[in-house]
Amino acid sequence: MANNNKALSAANKAKKDEFYTQLSDIENELRHYKEHFKGKTVFCNCDDPYESNFFKYFAINFNHLGLKKLICTCYAGSPVVYTQLSFFGEDKVIGKEPSDHKPYKIEITEVKDLNNDGAVDLTDVELLLKSVDGQPTLLKGDGDFRSEECIELLKQADIVVTNPPFSLFREYLAQLIAYDKKFIIMGNQNAITYKEIFPLLKDNKVWLGYHCGHTLFSVPDNYSVPDFYDLADRTKLRSNGYIIDDKGKLWRNLGNICWFTNLDIQKRHEDLILYKTYTPEEYPKYDNYNAIEVSKTAEIPCDYDGAMGVPITFMDKYSPDQFEIIGATESEGKGFSNGLWIEESKVAQPLIAGEKRYKRIFIRKK
Repeated sequence: MANNNKALSAANKAKKDEFYTQLSDIENELRHYKEHFKGKTVFCNCDDPYESNFFKYFAINFNHLGLKKLICTCYAGSPVVYTQLSFFGEDKVIGKEPSDHKPYKIEITEVKDLNNDGAVDLTDVELLLKSVDGQPTLLKGDGDFRSEECIELLKQADIVVTNPPFSLFREYLAQLIAYDKKFIIMGNQNAITYKEIFPLLKDNKVWLGYHCGHTLFSVPDNYSVPDFYDLADRTKLRSNGYIIDDKGKLWRNLGNICWFTNLDIQKRHEDLILYKTYTPEEYPKYDNYNAIEVSKTAEIPCDYDGAMGVPITFMDKYSPDQFEIIGATESEGKGFSNGLWIEESKVAQPLIAGEKRYKRIFIRKK
């Protein structure tokens, strides 16, 4: 699948929203999926092994999880790629700029106790990468997840796990669905109401994982920071979502990050405890749709069986055993024909006393 000019332009923009995911965040999420990994091939297709904590997690836990194979690929020009180790020789290795980076892959089928200390840890992974068995292989193309090479690797994979560029999230997820792959990936919470994503959530083909909320990402050293970047002005940095730690390291704080998956997990079968009772005064109906407004997920009434409009944060508590999703309001002001998408019909944006409401998911109890 050759990339056209539009796709390449999007990829260039995507490089500005690539950040390092902390190992602790990966561990906290993936510990809930252990049963799914035994005997499986895991593909991290947005990950430089020398930088990615996704690679580090699966390499260290390769034997513990019982993996069959681990595959990692990175693409040319990525700012989070191949900046620490050099294996290809000066004629093939990257330069100092991201545009000089070479795309490559690493495939691992075994992780041994190479230092003979009785345990497999990060030291063994580092030794593996320096050994013949852990040598990377240069890709012929650019390493983009949409390239023919990476799609062929995708076909081999059982589960895809990574943090894809947020600006390419729609296309990235569409590819996983098209190739019928299991996945655990990170994305922006607002993706819930994207016109390409919401139908998948509604039809229980995709759901949210365990973590949804504030997430702190490490920013690459060669990241092109915005104009307001000023180490001396920490208050301004913080107000724009950046943090400088005591060592001068730059971090990006994003408050609406979720994990998206199609692997069955216990969380999606846990009913939300409902304690409030319905009153017309507290739960007004929309002017133009027969549903009540519920401004907080925790306040869904226990004794109301009709349609309800709830915040998109409801999806973090959604159990298909307890609720049915009917529809959603527009996405980004345009997603559902500038109106309300409910059971394949489109009506005006929901109003209460003539005032527009923010994004809503429409549900009813089962």
